[in-house]
Amino acid sequence: MDLDLTEEQEMLRNLVRQVCNDHAPLTVVRELEDDPVGYPAELWKQLADLDLIGLLLPTEYGGSGMGMIEGAVMYSEMGRSLAPLPHLVSAVLAGGMIARAGSDEQRRTYLPAISSGELIASIAWLEPENGFGPSGIQLQGVVEDDGYVLTGTKRHVAFASSAQTLVVPVRTGDGVEDVDLLLVDPRTPGVSLEQRFGVASDTQYDVAFDGTRVPVGNRVGEQGSGWSTLDSVMREAIVLVAAQAMGGAQQLLEITNQYAKDRVQFDKPLGAFQAIAHYLADAKTVIDGATVLVWEAAWARAASKPEADKLAAMAKLFACQAYRDTSATSLQIHGGIGFTIECDAQLFFRRAKQLQLSWWDGRYLEELIASAVLD
Repeated sequence: MDLDLTEEQEMLRNLVRQVCNDHAPLTVVRELEDDPVGYPAELWKQLADLDLIGLLLPTEYGGSGMGMIEGAVMYSEMGRSLAPLPHLVSAVLAGGMIARAGSDEQRRTYLPAISSGELIASIAWLEPENGFGPSGIQLQGVVEDDGYVLTGTKRHVAFASSAQTLVVPVRTGDGVEDVDLLLVDPRTPGVSLEQRFGVASDTQYDVAFDGTRVPVGNRVGEQGSGWSTLDSVMREAIVLVAAQAMGGAQQLLEITNQYAKDRVQFDKPLGAFQAIAHYLADAKTVIDGATVLVWEAAWARAASKPEADKLAAMAKLFACQAYRDTSATSLQIHGGIGFTIECDAQLFFRRAKQLQLSWWDGRYLEELIASAVLD
């Protein structure tokens, strides 16, 4: 396996890094914590102008049609900068589901607008007290006349206040995977949003449905096919999340290494103490291992290898754990100042933990890996 990027991929890396540095430095990241909108409009516009929002979407609908390696390049740079963006929920998850299972009309209506950044979509998936699997989707899509009636709540809906449409998985039968995906305009009567505040101070909402009516034409795919679509798109998305974690861990290790060189105690830099040096050596080893695994997962997906699903789950599990552990070590090396709001390390620490818990947590990923290994 060749881990060297092509010249075009290196150009993409440098471009994304420059745009993020220009429009989403850590000062902007701090300003947007717990913000009702939650993303820098100028950065979103720049990504649109550079045709980066639709990087992975089909070319016939305004996207660039790039592969998973290019996606991982982009997400690793987004992870380094901590740039708060609706790209994952809009152009990867919602856009990916419409591209995979939507009707021709849905693709023509939504995908060009998502690719251009004109339309932001999100996914309203998780529910109170329920998990990531198909049985966790319990909000009923009651069939009445020519549509569905929804009553219930979805939680942790990212960038819901900016979304013009939501992909909502609903239960439509008694079978475990009897799930449909519905496109719902959050301005529809009966839909209400309430902002919630999480450990990463990102922008997420509870979305409540109270007798909300959704036309049957808003269903994505055939009846009962929703979980299959969601699952297949997620198995691609978690490679990008792993790349995001990898980028964040690499950047934080660079910050921590520099601090260990600059901070002097007992007339020596912190890095000169063996205990600190060993912490940094261990972090470097783990991050390099995660990096190889992430690139292997991206390559396997791009090459349609049979082991792609297993590697995707392994990459997300290991990269997010490495990110979380590295960020905890960074706080310890920074000492008491590391836990203060003024220190940049805590920005990475909080986001590392939330990324580990989001988009399939460790327990669910371990079940996927175990199933792939044992079956």
